[in-house]
Amino acid sequence: MINKTIKIEQLSKLHKGKEVVKDVSFEAEAGRVTAFLGPNGAGKSSTLRMLLGLDYQNYGTALFGEKKYSELARPLTVVGALFDGVGGNKSRTVSSYLKIAALSNGIALVRINEVLKEVGLLEKRKQKLGQLSLGESQRLGLALALLGNPQFLVLDEPTNGLDPSGIRWFRHLIRKLADNKKTILLSSHMLGEIESVADDVVIINRGQIALKGPLGKIKNELSTLEELFFELTEKNNLEELVK
Repeated sequence: MINKTIKIEQLSKLHKGKEVVKDVSFEAEAGRVTAFLGPNGAGKSSTLRMLLGLDYQNYGTALFGEKKYSELARPLTVVGALFDGVGGNKSRTVSSYLKIAALSNGIALVRINEVLKEVGLLEKRKQKLGQLSLGESQRLGLALALLGNPQFLVLDEPTNGLDPSGIRWFRHLIRKLADNKKTILLSSHMLGEIESVADDVVIINRGQIALKGPLGKIKNELSTLEELFFELTEKNNLEELVK
């Protein structure tokens, strides 16, 4: 049986002698949307960077199924990531940007128009990257993440720059992907939107996991995810949270 779980186990990261990520462990399962939340400086981005092979860990493991990101021969066909926005030459067109990614990962070029249609950018395929709005750039980032039809999706602030209709569209897209048994890990500061799509929640604070579990079970204790988030992250003593 193929392992379709993102597994982060005892992940730790030292920066200038300080432990910025401390023994972080959690899983994201197939067919579910796992929300990874935390205030600025909590260690959220550092954890995702280590998961995606953009930074190294001092201890622990971060795996897609049975493999590290760096061990994937054609990573876009296994993991789709939206992280740090869209890079590339601003004079390059939308289609050529995706074509380079497709060719480098052995992905059929027919997928380019398929994913552009899915994210609502098919009519923008000849437009230059530098001419895209923030919301359009986010949609292009999602198109790149979906290009290889990957099992795993790691999305950092995926609704950034989207207007209300775009956010609604994203909500439907992410639920459709989860229903198709994709493994989805996403982070966002928009707690209301997260609450509408998440199955599971992981909250990190001061480099440690403060709480994790199914959203429905967690909400039995507090009425909203926002209330829960601030209850956890505004405490002065993290040791009280993780007892």
